[in-house]
Amino acid sequence: MSVTDEIKGKQTLIFTYGTLKRGFANHPLLQDLIRTDDAVYLGSYLTVHELPLVCGPHGVPFLLNLPGSARHRVHGELYAVSDRALARIDELEGTTRSHYERLPIQVRSETEVDGGDGGGVVVEAEAYYAHRSYAEEMWRRNGRVGFSAFTEKEEKGYVKRGDRPKDRSFIEDIQLFVSSSSSPQL
Repeated sequence: MSVTDEIKGKQTLIFTYGTLKRGFANHPLLQDLIRTDDAVYLGSYLTVHELPLVCGPHGVPFLLNLPGSARHRVHGELYAVSDRALARIDELEGTTRSHYERLPIQVRSETEVDGGDGGGVVVEAEAYYAHRSYAEEMWRRNGRVGFSAFTEKEEKGYVKRGDRPKDRSFIEDIQLFVSSSSSPQL
């Protein structure tokens, strides 16, 4: 079966770069969506443009829609998802609560990029970026230093949603995080 056949009925390509990737805390959601034929894994991909990837409160990874601010492209995974899957991922990412916003992104297959010519076919997908209302402050709070991949090293600081303080919202945690100078991570 070809990739084209596999993505039939799955209208949206989603680039994941953090906890939704294979082996990370929120990947069980994608595994469930794959089991119900609402998602298909398409491979390891790399952003075409250099973008900042940072960790915020509770070690949560955030891709920042600040092209050219970072000095590296971001590694992640590409999935084709159905509308039903997209709604479930939007819920996880808090798009209606201004946690993240789903916006276009250009990516290339890592195998094509590593193939020697640095090229490869550019794929138009979507990614979950830190909401624009705090992205610039998140970049400043991280000392304008990011990383190219969310790995096991970064995940060590990640606190699962159920283990976070219940007395404030995630948006409040973000506001506290970006307004602090360099206090310990929330």
